[in-house]
Amino acid sequence: MVARSLTLVLSLLLAACATVDPRLLDTEQSQVQLRSIQSRAFDTTDKEQTLRAVIATLQDLAFVVDKADLKLGTVSATKLDGYLLRMTVSVRPRGQGEMLVRANAQFNDYPVTDPKPYQSFFIALERAMFLSAHAVD
Repeated sequence: MVARSLTLVLSLLLAACATVDPRLLDTEQSQVQLRSIQSRAFDTTDKEQTLRAVIATLQDLAFVVDKADLKLGTVSATKLDGYLLRMTVSVRPRGQGEMLVRANAQFNDYPVTDPKPYQSFFIALERAMFLSAHAVD
């Protein structure tokens, strides 16, 4: 009786392991692609100045900053323009001389996977970082 039960349990476990969802690998690839769209590295070691540029950029793009935390290196902002768009941006050191900036946007509680909003944000951030580095007002 025990041997029969053990055989049944092992058979069920093997059957469960044998079915792999082929979309699972696609999801991982799309996550890697999305992460590359959401991230940019900047040649600076000044975390505070980078966060200030992120805040200024979000405000220039008509976002209202909800929360900013220098220790965590995060800024959360919301844009209400007939829709609800939230963006959270994190800043962290990468290597010896770079800061990695990663933006994560949500549209009405759904993740934004379209690259255009991220591209717009990073283009504006690059300008702000350049102007800040060259002390241009």
